[in-house]
Amino acid sequence: MSMNEHHRSDCDIMDNSDAPRPPTLLTVREVADYLRVHQRTAYRLITNGSIRAIKIGSQWRVPEKALMEFLESGMQASAPSGKRKAEPDQFKLPLD
Repeated sequence: MSMNEHHRSDCDIMDNSDAPRPPTLLTVREVADYLRVHQRTAYRLITNGSIRAIKIGSQWRVPEKALMEFLESGMQASAPSGKRKAEPDQFKLPLD
């Protein structure tokens, strides 16, 4: 087997679309930008556990899925309970 043939087979293994992909990790600034809040607010949401995150060294990273779960929890918490208000519908996020 030549060197090029061996190299191609290694690439084929790397291109395996069935392999699990690592989650997209967001920085505190990216979370703040996405939520359109101050960076300090995003940091508080992360450090108090409202948004699940991991700490890598001294920096926080938020899996994209965790941010989506946080948003959905805010939407579920504000779901109508059967009574119709005269106010427009608004979604409230838990901003502890």
